[in-house]
Amino acid sequence: MTVGYTPQGKRIVRKGSGRTKTAAKEALRKVLRDHEDGLPSEPAKYTVGEAVEYWLQHGLSGRSERTVEMNRTFAENHVIPALGARKLRDLSAEDVDNWLKAKSEELSTRSLKLVHSILHRSVRKAMARDKVRRNVVELCDVPEGREGRPSKALTLVQAKAVLNAARKAEPRIGAYIVLSLATGARTEELRALAWDHVVAYVEDAERWIPVQEAGWEHDAYAMYVWRSVRKKGDTKTRKSRRTLKLPRICVEALQRLHEHQEAIRESAGDATSEPSLVFCTRSGLPLSAANVRRDFRKVLDRAELVGAEWAPREMRHSFVSVLSDHGIPIEDISRLVGHRSTAVTETVYRLQIRPVMEKGATAMDGIFAAEDSMDENP
Repeated sequence: MTVGYTPQGKRIVRKGSGRTKTAAKEALRKVLRDHEDGLPSEPAKYTVGEAVEYWLQHGLSGRSERTVEMNRTFAENHVIPALGARKLRDLSAEDVDNWLKAKSEELSTRSLKLVHSILHRSVRKAMARDKVRRNVVELCDVPEGREGRPSKALTLVQAKAVLNAARKAEPRIGAYIVLSLATGARTEELRALAWDHVVAYVEDAERWIPVQEAGWEHDAYAMYVWRSVRKKGDTKTRKSRRTLKLPRICVEALQRLHEHQEAIRESAGDATSEPSLVFCTRSGLPLSAANVRRDFRKVLDRAELVGAEWAPREMRHSFVSVLSDHGIPIEDISRLVGHRSTAVTETVYRLQIRPVMEKGATAMDGIFAAEDSMDENP
């Protein structure tokens, strides 16, 4: 049916189709009602798969290659095979709920949230292009998925064994493990750490100066955790940008690494240029996550732990665990690890935080101890 004309004089046509003449007329009437109400007409043949493909191509601009690849892998393996052929306008909340329930048997909760997010953002992008009127995906809750690998933390005894093994290891990975375990810095932050951001407090100058200029004969050292290996070089959040005073074991490990790098440069006859990164390859390039993981596991094997069962990020978990076990307040731990609030720390590291509330017990011991003494001495 012709419903009007464009400014160029071209007819505006609306169509309705169905298996029978009655169904076709009903479909056409629905299209006309939507047109009269000013609502966009949903394309009948546009599928979920097309919406997801469009989002993968146009909805991830500015993201790192790794993020794009991860989203594409999950979309192609879990979203498109199950729902891709479904007409987008016919997609229902029940379809999404059934799909998520089936996926909960094979995916972890985190992976379920990721595939739900991919579908949600794809449909939202389609809404912006008038391909569908509403986003039924946002009406669906993500169920609990298959239990994933539980997060772990070193005990104090294990942590000491790992530190001892790190001191005997090659200086680069040794310093990496010591800093990760003793400062709680994220692995992405350490991989981007520059020597300019390792500083010593020079009393004569009354200011912090990079160690490459100040040397290693001072009392206080710190590192500026201001960068990461994320695409734009920023830390994970604004709160993650912080300055941490370095424990003595970290200073010793960094000094050993600095001297090792200087010896390599001198032996290569390249004493003029210094590497800008603390943790880098022999050519000064940034370390990859695979580089760190490989060397990290070798050190843990020497500490009589099964290296394959541990990941570098669990040194950060261990940092939180050790501090919590020694009575450090959750507020202080949260600031040290660069979280926005204690709620984030308690959620992410709930297995490492010791939820001990002592004030009530201490007060009751004092109250009843006083009552007992009064009974004994009427």
